[in-house]
Amino acid sequence: MDAIGPLSEEGLVRLLDLHGARHEHAQFSPYAEHLTPQDLRGFWRDMNVLRAWDMEAMSLQRQGELGLWVQSYGQEAAQIGSGHALRDPDFVFPSYREHGVAMTRGVDLPSILRIFRGLEHGSWVPNEHGFHLYTLVIGAHALHATGYAMGLDRDGLVASGNPDEDGAVVCYFGDGATSQGDIAESMTFASVNNAPIVFFCQNNQFAISESVTRQSKVPLADRAKGFGMPSVRVDGNDVIASHAVTQWALEHARSGKGPVFVEALTYRMGAHTTSDDPTRYRAKTNEEYWAERDPIARLTTYLESIGELPDEFRDAVAAEGKALGVRTREAVRGWAKPDASEMFDHVYAQPHSTVDAERAWFDRYQKSFADAEVQA
Repeated sequence: MDAIGPLSEEGLVRLLDLHGARHEHAQFSPYAEHLTPQDLRGFWRDMNVLRAWDMEAMSLQRQGELGLWVQSYGQEAAQIGSGHALRDPDFVFPSYREHGVAMTRGVDLPSILRIFRGLEHGSWVPNEHGFHLYTLVIGAHALHATGYAMGLDRDGLVASGNPDEDGAVVCYFGDGATSQGDIAESMTFASVNNAPIVFFCQNNQFAISESVTRQSKVPLADRAKGFGMPSVRVDGNDVIASHAVTQWALEHARSGKGPVFVEALTYRMGAHTTSDDPTRYRAKTNEEYWAERDPIARLTTYLESIGELPDEFRDAVAAEGKALGVRTREAVRGWAKPDASEMFDHVYAQPHSTVDAERAWFDRYQKSFADAEVQA
């Protein structure tokens, strides 16, 4: 285990350690005081159902039902904890691994798989969940997120005098994206425009096969200093701390104080995607170290210690995860191949003459095959 530079735990906010023991933090403990045992069971339920669904999606890809799959295995606490800090006026711009955040926003998880089956291609279709579609181009969505946040500010939806109506944006990305220019440009625009945005970096320690130690000589959160914005490093395998830190960051942004950078130190316990083989670049000892820090096991230990994880609840959650897996499998296998002409839908919000001309040409092109068969 490399404990130098970006992987150092210096300054890491932690409210629940790997042994399931609670810790106090002067700044962030107050942001977790409202969490009841029922709330924590809800976190536990979400993380377990998410992991069961994640494994089902992995199986579907291996069976040839999906072109690719990107697991969130091991990162459940960072996503569920932060996702539950969001509220209706907020808007999320994810990358491609934020299944847990989608879950907390009310997105039906099977629908996410349409993009991995090639039925959707990431077009802009706002929905009632305050959750943008996945972005497969690493880091590109941060510019969109910053622009949206600037729009909230200009529309008077930040620091309005009514905190219940104020909103903010959360932009999720991984450590590898911090090496992209789009992230730097986004942070520059956000800072100078005082945009209400939280840059939430899930540092899972590998940009595919490239270790974060080869991407930065300092903790990623320190980069925020150069942009003039506050930052926090949080234990991303601690669902309570992830929730508390995100609550603070969102309050900061909504109140008109500008952007915040959150680095959630976690670990990708699976492969980068189903086309990746992590055994080629990760040591088994490193994987074992992080397996001992499994975010679900940590919360399990704590809830057991306070007598708040009854067997009937465990059984109900296991059954829910299994039922979601069955529904997901049936949905994916039932999806029909779309008409190729759908590629022209949602290119622009309004009708466009060039797109209309291209659609007409494509229609003639397809009909030419039928005409050729008739002549033959």
